[in-house]
Amino acid sequence: MKKLYIVSTGAGGTSYLTRQALDAIAESEVVVGYTKYLKELKEELEGKELFNSGMTKEIARCTQAIDFALKGRTTTIVSNGDVNVYGMATLIIELIDDRNLWEELEVVSVPGVTSVFAAASKVGAPLSQDFAVISLSDRLTDPDMINKRIFNAIDADFVTAIYNPKSKKRIQPYLDFLEILGKFDERVVTVAQNVGRDEKELIAVTTSTDLIEQGLNHPDVGMSTLIIVGNSNSKLTKNGKVLTPRGYLKKYETTGELK
Repeated sequence: MKKLYIVSTGAGGTSYLTRQALDAIAESEVVVGYTKYLKELKEELEGKELFNSGMTKEIARCTQAIDFALKGRTTTIVSNGDVNVYGMATLIIELIDDRNLWEELEVVSVPGVTSVFAAASKVGAPLSQDFAVISLSDRLTDPDMINKRIFNAIDADFVTAIYNPKSKKRIQPYLDFLEILGKFDERVVTVAQNVGRDEKELIAVTTSTDLIEQGLNHPDVGMSTLIIVGNSNSKLTKNGKVLTPRGYLKKYETTGELK
């Protein structure tokens, strides 16, 4: 069958590309993607026909990728992070289903290391309990629903990862998030910017109080930022790492025996 790959490129740069992702790109004749992400993959894309476009052009990119594949050209559409975490998988699948192309195209989704996992690995073990992932982008989601999800996630004591906190023009969802955060006891917070992009990467551990006090003036919070809010048990280790205990040492002695 004609083949279309939906390839996760990982959390910025090329260090999180998986072998499966590299193999899919190598097999493809055509690669479609957001201009910024294709630039980061320059070496991996040599000899490929490229189709790129900017922000808010997702439907055009996905449609073009599908059309290339329908012409019999093995095609990859790349998606930063993981294709199923605010990535291109949902739109590709929706468009193919809408056009009823399942008998014409083989669609292969390639998973990847999204920012929340990449950032967590660099600060300790913040995700060791149940966690929620929420985007503050209100371009496709009702703001009231975003706020409801944030409140319920923190109230249920999930570790909560926040994607797309704000941009220069889109600030209200972030202000709402800070207001909700202020309703709860202080939490350990990780602020990670440009994860995987070595020359720009910045990861800092702070508190919800500090985040709230800095408000819109926080220098490290923007579209390329991920925020991880710990749960009520999250804490700092003796060397400043973030730890959200699973509860092993409440139940077991360090020898492994039950308490």
